Amino acid sequence: MPYLLRWLTLGVLLLPFVFNGQGKAPPTSVKLYNDLQKLNFLGSALYIAAHPDDENTRLISYLSNEVHAQTAYLSLTRGDGGQNLIGTELRELLGVLRTQELLAARGVDGGQQFFTRANDFGYSKHPDETLRIWDRDAVLSDVVRVIRTFKPDIIVNRFDHRTPGSTHGHHTSSAILSTEAFALAGNREAYPEQLTSLEPWGPERLFFNTSWWFYGSPENFEKADKSRLVPLDIGVYYPERGLSNNEIAAMASSKHRCQGFGRPNVRGSEQEYVELLEGSMPQNGDLFEGIDTSWGRLKGGGAVGAILDPMETAFNFRNPASHLPELLEAHKILNQLEDSYWKRIKSGQLLELIVNISGLYIEASSIEYSANPGETAKVSIEMVNRSEWPVAVRGFQLDAGTQSDSLIALPENQRILLDGTIAVPEDHEGTDPYWLRESGTLGLYTVSDPSLIGKPQTPPAFYLRVNLDIDGTLINYVTPVIHRYSEPDKGELVRAFEVLPKVTASFEEQVSMFTTAHSRSLKMVVKSHTQSATGKVRLKVPPGWQSEPASYDLSLTGKGDEQAFQFTLLPPPGDSQGFVTPEISVGSKVYNEELIPIVYEHIPSQIVLLPAAVKVVRLNVKKAGQHIGYVMGAGDQVPENLEAIGYTVHILTMDALSAETLKKMDAVVLGIRAYNVLDELPFKNDLLLEYVKEGGTMVVQYNTSGRGSQDFSDLAPYPLQLSRDRVSDETAAVEILDPEHPILNFPNQINAGDFEGWVQERGLYFPDEWDPSYVALLSMKDPGESDKKGGLLVAPYGSGYYIYTGLSFFRELPAGVPGAFKLLSNMLSIGKAPIPPEHGVKG
Repeated sequence: MPYLLRWLTLGVLLLPFVFNGQGKAPPTSVKLYNDLQKLNFLGSALYIAAHPDDENTRLISYLSNEVHAQTAYLSLTRGDGGQNLIGTELRELLGVLRTQELLAARGVDGGQQFFTRANDFGYSKHPDETLRIWDRDAVLSDVVRVIRTFKPDIIVNRFDHRTPGSTHGHHTSSAILSTEAFALAGNREAYPEQLTSLEPWGPERLFFNTSWWFYGSPENFEKADKSRLVPLDIGVYYPERGLSNNEIAAMASSKHRCQGFGRPNVRGSEQEYVELLEGSMPQNGDLFEGIDTSWGRLKGGGAVGAILDPMETAFNFRNPASHLPELLEAHKILNQLEDSYWKRIKSGQLLELIVNISGLYIEASSIEYSANPGETAKVSIEMVNRSEWPVAVRGFQLDAGTQSDSLIALPENQRILLDGTIAVPEDHEGTDPYWLRESGTLGLYTVSDPSLIGKPQTPPAFYLRVNLDIDGTLINYVTPVIHRYSEPDKGELVRAFEVLPKVTASFEEQVSMFTTAHSRSLKMVVKSHTQSATGKVRLKVPPGWQSEPASYDLSLTGKGDEQAFQFTLLPPPGDSQGFVTPEISVGSKVYNEELIPIVYEHIPSQIVLLPAAVKVVRLNVKKAGQHIGYVMGAGDQVPENLEAIGYTVHILTMDALSAETLKKMDAVVLGIRAYNVLDELPFKNDLLLEYVKEGGTMVVQYNTSGRGSQDFSDLAPYPLQLSRDRVSDETAAVEILDPEHPILNFPNQINAGDFEGWVQERGLYFPDEWDPSYVALLSMKDPGESDKKGGLLVAPYGSGYYIYTGLSFFRELPAGVPGAFKLLSNMLSIGKAPIPPEHGVKG
């Protein structure tokens, strides 16, 4: 029989491959046993919340590892609007990082991961605002799509849909949309366009994952009516693993490193509660009560259960491969049953268990980590049968590449190596994050291909498809083409095989400030991702701007080769801003993207392609002073943006903080969350305050206050209390409270127009109480709230000035917001300003 025909007539095993940097977890006896437990449970649970790290990993792990349900987390957003404790990635790049952290967490707790197209646009105080910005109907349709795809029997909301305005608007919105989708997913009239590939599905129960903090205090929770609450002991111990459920959950939660969610392991019994919102009330603490989760759920499936249920009871941990005949017999029976959702799910799980229990290792690894459309990639295929059972390959195929119908015997524990190639199609879309390929809105990513909606990441570009004969049973095994490599200090690593454009471009800076009408040079680097690239390089500039020369010749002679180009930009005489983008002509195609790597040890390396651009701003920003000391906190791009307006920035480590070093600085700036992340900083605080007292200027950017207010008085020269106050509306009106203050007048005049064009928010974690020594300069508020005056506080101290600000300079400067540059320059320049008596220094 021809190979492709055989392929279409057999059951297909499409193994999931979650990249964690080290590849798939090895199939130990314990893992095989746990996989068998999950195979024997035909039920599913979907947990729904708004962001990465919102999920309750304790409950997800419990449902996956104690109940053995097919469990998934639907995060409506990718967390793009959060902060980053471990690097400088923000917005789209942070969303990619947090997506991978979520996948790493699911790799620990055993869940799956879904997303909608909703964009985390930043903090929102009410679901009305959230749902308006997201496009309520579009995100609701995505939630319905995920429910129809995953077919959960039960849904658990992390947040309460009945308390709008009491928490983050995204949180409440996730619960509102989940509740609506619960009712709509089974209705054929709702989003009928989805039914060309999906079926209506009505879950049985909807829960809210409550806890004492939703009631305000443990005491209030003790008094509350619990008649609709189901208690669960999520502290259960798994003896075969040597771990409790909470220990697994803590390890999963700790994958959220960029949000600082590392936490210690917890052991012992612990109660978790879910409140029934819809469906019948379980009477015995079983969330799946009344739902057939046995093999009897499949018509004819009882015969499969008659084989696999006893196998679970008498599992051979010492020699799991002894169960192979039972698994193959179950496979034959299951394969003959009529097609259904659960047959497809359980067929995949059973085939995976067969391959793993028989000790098979099959991998397709590209020789190089990337290729371009139209290029041929070399692939190494490795096959090893690490069991006594007879296994042979009756043909294999690489997508768009090598195909063979040859019979290849796999002798016991003998490594078979084969060479293959893939011809990457000219029209291949690439492997970059699919949700970033098109321009979206503030609240919604654009995804033109409906089949991608909900997926956590772009599917692998190519697969190896192998027709296996295991002891006379034919199985089609599918595994993605990956790139396996090693590094001397890390050992063997795995990453995705990437399809990249032939060339990409990058600029040295994100924002180029022109403080005069004089020309400035702009450096652009073009990098090759192919063996040879020749063509022309040009710049596209905003109206009124000029670039010279008109073009350069491009000549790159190998993968990774780079060529730098120096253009001269001449701004217009008046204020102007816009974007400069590249136009790189190679053959008949024009390229204009930047390749941005995201590399951390706890996630696989990521490649992001975004439009290459530098924002150019013609603005007469004045400054006084030259040398700025910068203490980096959680990570931001403020230093390079200060250099863009002419400052010389010195990064000050804790070791470098000395009185002698500080004397050389015109001002010192503490990066965002510096006191939250630098354990040594409080011990250096007296040194910093002494610098201020002796005539220096110190600017402290925002620090978080925890879940409530936090006394900051020990770290500031005068009493100061931080709060959770923020102004999330970036267009909120700003009132200038002290128009004559030097910070608002020297060396740049600040007026209401300087607060136009801000992005995501005005600021966060404003102080709400302060000593009279501080002067509040600005007032702002979100709709329906009281005035927030703690966004910019300045106090004379000794001969210098101490400034505390919650304004989001870390977002505004990289976005090239002119007014933010002017205001921060004034703050840094106050030590050089002519000071009226009423604003003079204070001892």
